[in-house]
Amino acid sequence: MRAAVATRRVTPFVDPDVKVIIQGMTGRTGRRHSELMRAYGTRIVGGVSPGGNVDTVDGVPIFKTCADAVATTGAAASVAMVPPLAVLAAIQEAIAAGIKLIVTIAEGLPVTDAVRALEAVRAAGVRWIGPSTPGLAIPGRLKLGFLPNVSLVPGPLGIMAKSGTLSYEVCHRLVGRNLGQSLWVGVGGDLVKGTRFADVLPFLLADPDTKAILVIGEIGGSEEEELAAAMRTLNCAKPVYALIAGRTAREGVTMGAGLARGLDHSDAARLAFLMATPIILAAGLFKVGDLTGHLGDGVRGQAFVACAVAAVLDDARDRDLRMVLGRERDEPNVVDRHADLRLGCAGLARDLHSGDLCRGTRA
Repeated sequence: MRAAVATRRVTPFVDPDVKVIIQGMTGRTGRRHSELMRAYGTRIVGGVSPGGNVDTVDGVPIFKTCADAVATTGAAASVAMVPPLAVLAAIQEAIAAGIKLIVTIAEGLPVTDAVRALEAVRAAGVRWIGPSTPGLAIPGRLKLGFLPNVSLVPGPLGIMAKSGTLSYEVCHRLVGRNLGQSLWVGVGGDLVKGTRFADVLPFLLADPDTKAILVIGEIGGSEEEELAAAMRTLNCAKPVYALIAGRTAREGVTMGAGLARGLDHSDAARLAFLMATPIILAAGLFKVGDLTGHLGDGVRGQAFVACAVAAVLDDARDRDLRMVLGRERDEPNVVDRHADLRLGCAGLARDLHSGDLCRGTRA
């Protein structure tokens, strides 16, 4: 019964051949990332620029409205490359035009706008990825947003992440160990957003190409707890590995680009809750390489169990990240502080920035 539930067929999270329009395509960011997405294989069929006088960008037609773009091209997805205060209007226009998938990358969307946007997409039955997201990808087939190519390789892992840069780092290391991704969804770190971990889980469980799931979380909110509860409800029969950043932050402190806050309840209470779910919290501390090695051994060896191994990242002010992972609950704590865990490591930054990573989100 467990396997039947976990492998049931559902509609794919996104069609790799979906036709896509870019809202804000004539801006600097829109032009750059449209070019990169097209080079990756994404079917960008049009752009939208209500105030511009440009007819085409690199051969792609530009329309005044989303309605005109959808009517002419048959597009079903949109990537909004617009400033944060323009995101709500972009979402509303896309919904009215019949778009079914909207990705909004801008950081700093006002909470009131996010609430209104969420109400609108739910009422229309539209999937919204964002705000503050690097996007989503089916490696080798489709990229909506600006996930870095150096971290994208087809493989058996379903990725869902709050943190963009941390997910780049982890997936880059996994790729170095010949472990790629079946689907990568950046849900964003804002508390009010269109798609949450628990929303993505059913698609990853039903996808035959996804053999294991990697969750990259952060402090703030209860999204990880919601995911754990969904794992139990859906009788999760695939291994789920989780990293949660920011464990040492003081309660109630606002931090990070997504304005994540310190834990809503005590760390002990949070961990106690997760211990009562399908997630197994381990005690040993290892560097990222050890995590990726352990994960790789499990995937390649088909050693799948209906549980999760959680790795807790202590995101200290000096950016030295400590990784928690263990194979046994009673394994003693060993703190391993390595300079190569810093997110700004020169080698990765050089690879990303010399490739296609441009973090800017303003047109």
